[in-house]
Amino acid sequence: MVSKRSAERTVGWIAGAAVVAVVTGVTGCSNNTSSSTEKKPTADSSATADAKKTDEGKKEAAQPAAARQSAEGAVAEWVTAIIKNQPTRACLVMADTDASPVRVGSASMCNSDQPDVRKMKESIGRLRESFTPKPAPSDPKVEVAQAPVTGDKAVVPANKVTIDGQTLDKVILSNSTGLTSGQLDVKVKASEINNAWYVTDFDLSVG
Repeated sequence: MVSKRSAERTVGWIAGAAVVAVVTGVTGCSNNTSSSTEKKPTADSSATADAKKTDEGKKEAAQPAAARQSAEGAVAEWVTAIIKNQPTRACLVMADTDASPVRVGSASMCNSDQPDVRKMKESIGRLRESFTPKPAPSDPKVEVAQAPVTGDKAVVPANKVTIDGQTLDKVILSNSTGLTSGQLDVKVKASEINNAWYVTDFDLSVG
């Protein structure tokens, strides 16, 4: 059950722990529980899994960059990648504007095993629990209404993002515990960097 006290969180590109905290608080306990009695993977199975993840990462990294030509396209690409459990694809359309110099998603970085990239991908998995409608679509159709642009920045409210006809805020609400529609305020922020658009923040306010 989520706490009724007012809370506001801003999640940046590499703030993986914050993403997990926010989404866990909103959605309650995950259905993906683990047990100490689970069978541990053998070395061979681990190697096979690693190879599979590498191949999947390469496929995701090969996604076209056309979505980055608008704020709406970047947000739609990001949400689609999250729902389809494609963290590398999501990484490619993300940027960290707090870094100096600014970091943008690239194939080499998003396929790397850097601690912050690893944490971000784990967080994407948690966001997927909140972003996915029920029943889960295999090929979600994500649409984003035109967002007002100020300079090189745009803010897209969750009610302007639709997943197979359902707005993102309602999807998140349906996956939450103990929240009403008036308590949740969600926004996705995007920035234009070197003539391409990237998702730079995910703001979630509960209260």
